Amino acid sequence: MTKLSVNVNKIATLRNTRNLEIPSLVKLSAIALDAGANGITVHPRPDQRHIRPHDVDALAKLVSSYPQAEYNIEGNPFHGLVEHCERVRPQQVTLVPDAREAFTSNHGWNLVELDKQSQLALANTIEALHKLGARVSLFLDPVVEMMPVARGLGADRVELYTEPYAAAMLTGKGAESIVTYSKAAAAARSSGLGVNAGHDLNLQNLAEFLKEVDAVDEVSIGHALIADALEFGLADTVRRYLAECSVAPR
Repeated sequence: MTKLSVNVNKIATLRNTRNLEIPSLVKLSAIALDAGANGITVHPRPDQRHIRPHDVDALAKLVSSYPQAEYNIEGNPFHGLVEHCERVRPQQVTLVPDAREAFTSNHGWNLVELDKQSQLALANTIEALHKLGARVSLFLDPVVEMMPVARGLGADRVELYTEPYAAAMLTGKGAESIVTYSKAAAAARSSGLGVNAGHDLNLQNLAEFLKEVDAVDEVSIGHALIADALEFGLADTVRRYLAECSVAPR
């Protein structure tokens, strides 16, 4: 079964509109974990638009009390991410090449065109994170040629950037798009990498993705899941997503 990591950034976004610590990030993350979520994901950006440094620490403490759960911290490795990881030692770190001013993550690493100096910096960061005990995943577009490069840099997994798939599903071109992801996932597996996926996956497109893309280890879902929680409640929403994750590949 594909694991579900709940991204709680949007809960923090709502909280940050006031100075009352409402809603409680820790309390709601605990509700998600109690409902069966396999982990919690955060993306501490330098501008602290949602997750703040104290959140990183508080959620690390929470997740440590759930032996079955993993803590995944994602972000740009050159924007202070490593320092967070040194403090809390997450089980997984997802490296994302987002710019400081980016509205949201909107592309993966272009490893094929990355210059040697940047590749070395990325490889050194991966090695440093391994020394902290973290599994390292690289956020990538579904490009077959990049998978062996990711493995050569020392990555353990890739997270396939799924916004293009979600957009294709809305225009009736999902079947065509998913072929690209299937090929990329197969190339990742052939290179010795695990496969994660995330960005704009939801209750309408998740099961189809997991049916067609073989052996996805984990999905990280935040925006749609938190939006659905406004309608169904957080615990029930987590259970709905877990049901979608249990769909067997074809």
